[in-house]
Amino acid sequence: MPDPASKPDTDRASLLQIDILRQNGDWDTLDDVEDLIRAAVRAALRPSVDNAADQVIEVSILLENDAALRALNKQWRNKDKPTNVLSFPAPPLPDAMLAMQTERHLGDMALSFDTLAAEARTENKTLSDHLQHLVVHGMLHLQGHDHQTPDEADEMEDLERRILADLGIGDPYAS
Repeated sequence: MPDPASKPDTDRASLLQIDILRQNGDWDTLDDVEDLIRAAVRAALRPSVDNAADQVIEVSILLENDAALRALNKQWRNKDKPTNVLSFPAPPLPDAMLAMQTERHLGDMALSFDTLAAEARTENKTLSDHLQHLVVHGMLHLQGHDHQTPDEADEMEDLERRILADLGIGDPYAS
């Protein structure tokens, strides 16, 4: 998903490169949208960065609207409706290949501003808190976590709560 219009951010301390591409949606209503995304990505990766040794970990994030996420959701998940976040993990590499690479593309993520904003209003959350929650959620998917079973969902939600607490965000699942 890299594009000349994207803004790569390489954090040498964690060897993390985050490419963010704004396409459609009212993302400008969040002045610090890219900083919020980068902080959430770093927080969600913190445990796994140590396992990466000196590899550069790359993540690409597309900021879009409902129409684009609906099209992606239909194409990749056969669901003809918009969604808040989609994650596309990179295929796993054999250990021998992984050890030889200096860069590792973790995967791609796409977010819809329209759904994000509607959910934040409905759930009485700030846009920035909900954005960071969705980025953390997407990043956990890129790292192999899922919520297909109740046990998986409980584990993933617990991870999200801990990561978001580190970012100063309350429990997104509290009623």
